Amino acid sequence: MNKEKFFKNSLIEDLLEEQNKNPKKYLPPQAIKKIAKQHGKSIPEVYSVISFYPRLSLKPRAKYVIRVCKNLPCHMEGVDEVVEAIKEYLNIDFGEATPDGLFYLEESSCLGLCSLAPVILINDDIHGKLTPEKVKGILKKYKENS
Repeated sequence: MNKEKFFKNSLIEDLLEEQNKNPKKYLPPQAIKKIAKQHGKSIPEVYSVISFYPRLSLKPRAKYVIRVCKNLPCHMEGVDEVVEAIKEYLNIDFGEATPDGLFYLEESSCLGLCSLAPVILINDDIHGKLTPEKVKGILKKYKENS
């Protein structure tokens, strides 16, 4: 099946697209209302979809959303040390954004990238086989390119 055809006009894809347009990577009420109308859904129906999918957010975040996989394969490969390096480098915890609005850190269930454990997503960019040193270098590049 053609992926573009399958996802065309998909509620979730439209929500993700709208969220990614927002500099704080979240869905404000006016965007939800617009998308609900486009899809012929009630606003509560759209909110239920948003609350179910962890990639969607009602809360303002930051330019770069860092999703850290905390499932067993990543845990076994040292994700806790990677998380500590991220927290130390950015001086934030899960559910927090850096004061400059560049980074937001969130814990995620399985990202489906177990062969790359430990792995994170920064927006839609995959970073795997991480070490504390490697993740600090990755974050530094994002800072420099902003």
